[in-house]
Amino acid sequence: MKTKFSTLAFQLILAFASSADLPTLYQYYTSDGITSGLSVDQPYFTLNGKNITLYSGEMHYFRIPPQYWRDRLRKLRAAGLNTVATYIPWNLHEPRNGSFDFGSGGSDLEMFLDLEGFLAAAQEEDVLVIARSGPYICAEWEWGGFPSWLLRDENVKVRTSEETFMRYVERYLSTLLSLLAKYQFTNGGPIVAFQVENEYGNSPTNDKVYLQQLYDIFKHYGIVELLVTADSPKRGTAGTLPGVLFQTANYGSYPVELLGALEEMQPGQPLMAMEFYSGWFDHWSESHHTKSDGSVRRDYEASLTYPASVNLYMFHGGTNWGFLNGATIGPGDNSGLAPTTSSYDYNAPLTEAGDYTSKYDMIKGLIEQYNPIQTLTPEPPALIERQAYPAVPIHSQLSLNDILSKFDDSIPSSTTLSMEQLPINDNSGQSYGYIVYRQEGLTISADSTLTITGHVRDTVMILVDGVLISNSLSSSDDFNNFGYWRLENSTISLTSTDLTDATLDIVIENWGRGNSGHMYRQVKGLVEDNHVYLNGQELSSWLIFPLEFKSSWTKKLTGWSSVDSTSLSKGPGLYKATLSVDEDRTDTFLDMSEWNKGVVIVNGFVLGRYAFIGPQQTLYLPGPFLQPGDNEIVIFEHFEPAAEVKFSQDAIFNNL
Repeated sequence: MKTKFSTLAFQLILAFASSADLPTLYQYYTSDGITSGLSVDQPYFTLNGKNITLYSGEMHYFRIPPQYWRDRLRKLRAAGLNTVATYIPWNLHEPRNGSFDFGSGGSDLEMFLDLEGFLAAAQEEDVLVIARSGPYICAEWEWGGFPSWLLRDENVKVRTSEETFMRYVERYLSTLLSLLAKYQFTNGGPIVAFQVENEYGNSPTNDKVYLQQLYDIFKHYGIVELLVTADSPKRGTAGTLPGVLFQTANYGSYPVELLGALEEMQPGQPLMAMEFYSGWFDHWSESHHTKSDGSVRRDYEASLTYPASVNLYMFHGGTNWGFLNGATIGPGDNSGLAPTTSSYDYNAPLTEAGDYTSKYDMIKGLIEQYNPIQTLTPEPPALIERQAYPAVPIHSQLSLNDILSKFDDSIPSSTTLSMEQLPINDNSGQSYGYIVYRQEGLTISADSTLTITGHVRDTVMILVDGVLISNSLSSSDDFNNFGYWRLENSTISLTSTDLTDATLDIVIENWGRGNSGHMYRQVKGLVEDNHVYLNGQELSSWLIFPLEFKSSWTKKLTGWSSVDSTSLSKGPGLYKATLSVDEDRTDTFLDMSEWNKGVVIVNGFVLGRYAFIGPQQTLYLPGPFLQPGDNEIVIFEHFEPAAEVKFSQDAIFNNL
């Protein structure tokens, strides 16, 4: 174990320090000019030749309303942290093959993607930055940050040195790194380190040529700051290049054991936990995860006193907006899917809505106790106002037939096509949302059965002549039945009467591509092993409708039918309510506990998913997403709509 600093010495420094005389963080490390960056050439970190311990907190700019970036960063700095770590998601910054969005690219998520704005805000808030730049990030994010258009080429092998994959990787990183290079610390910016890949020791590919290629790309595009990897020390050096990439540790407990293992692998160099877990994330249908203040305090303090630098994962979790949650996966047949919730609260020191917790106060106290370098920190900012707006009634609806009638360009195909193979979005396919496969003019005899082979990807609704045949979601046990991914070769009875000239609709939802483990070809919709049989006869000649719920499309929907609480039709369908607010727009939560399953869209923006099985029952709605006057709340409900939309001042999680 390394020699510890004297706690008494720290306390003396604190006792005699006057905040009025303290320098800012950047003044302390750069006032005499910048000659070097973050160094690991000795048993402790130095920055520009001065000792530094990285008291870091993870927060992701793409999970936070950009209007609140400074609020969250200032709260981080007020806790005594000196560094923010953030992942950078490839799938948001290159949503279409060859088309990039760093804040003005025209995608529905563009407001979250001003990466340069976030980096500038971090520096102005006196915070250093660790850029966890991928190309793979995990992060409980859709497909670990990979863009789904990579799936159009069956030869692409992600996280390997396979030629086609690496050609796409270099094109993306050339754009990203050229942007980031000017924000390096040695160039006067905030970035002190870049992470290459992520938890590669867990990857079954274990391709060291791939890691070397990534290193070479970073160097080629002007990156001079420290390059690191992050893995559990239990993986040894499987996820790094010893002597080339600096290794950091990921863990949630047993810090002394794991930091000791890391020290043996990198003797004479400083230690860092890139991910020390302050909480954990949730899957739909599971209990809400929490981690006690006591266990976090014990292991965080043990890490700091080892001594090691620590990045709290997460300091502020934020939200998986829209369809961008990831999932835990098992084997390649999709049977082990466990989708992550839209809330990424993580039981972190700052809540999803940015509130302080007792964990925040505890972290702040430990840093005050152990940080020997005193720099100026701000007062913790006041909380952002939040309220429960009055409930608003559903006043309009569109059935699935109404929705599909809005398509001028349904896709005819002799066979089913997966989302990714659709010839849309500049031949980048469909990334997220729902896809509908339609058969018209069918003769369906009484007691007919429909069979879908393989495991579906991911949820399925069946309609005949616009009437929902499949059952509503009643409990998580339904995941073992028709309509969900666990059951192989699933069958459903269609009708008790003879039908002619009938229309069959199969509605499939992508509930999130897996973000870790075996990164197999996670195509969605009806895929290669999904064949559809009506009474044993395979169906062909389909009309395919991509339901992406893009903002421009949703805002232009017309033909809404007026309804009240007595005339609502069952789903699947769209249901509209209107929330009127004044100039003083405040944060709130939508309480979806009386609805069944679906997604919520506010002013054209897909806010997130809900499912009554929990644990998440509310959706965070930031005030900046509202506009003075009328705000459209549109809900795509799979099964059973409620009569109104309710609000809550606080997040609600149930524990199943």
